[in-house]
Amino acid sequence: MNNNRLILKYCRNFHKIVNFEYYEDDFISEKLINIYRDFIFKVDVKNEDDLKKAVKLDYVVSRYIDDYLFRKNMKTQLLAVRIRKTCDNVLKAIVDSIIHIFVKYQEETTRKIYISKWI
Repeated sequence: MNNNRLILKYCRNFHKIVNFEYYEDDFISEKLINIYRDFIFKVDVKNEDDLKKAVKLDYVVSRYIDDYLFRKNMKTQLLAVRIRKTCDNVLKAIVDSIIHIFVKYQEETTRKIYISKWI
């Protein structure tokens, strides 16, 4: 089986992400979708860590499309991402940063809900 088809089985939101219509002047969304597309098609299917990272990236970019507050947060956080010149794989470093931004966002927005007892 073709590796691209196998990757698409793991990345269930591919068509939603690629067909996302963003504004013409929204360069961050355009770059994010291009990074997503480049990364998932360069993943080695036999490497378990890369495959997990591709599935996580698929979820993060899907959430980026669905959640306006996360999209707004991601756009500001992506501008602050710095990659070292000595980095071997720049694409993987950017993907790690995107996933880290999502994890940080989830930690900040998750609230503790207490169930009150009504008398």
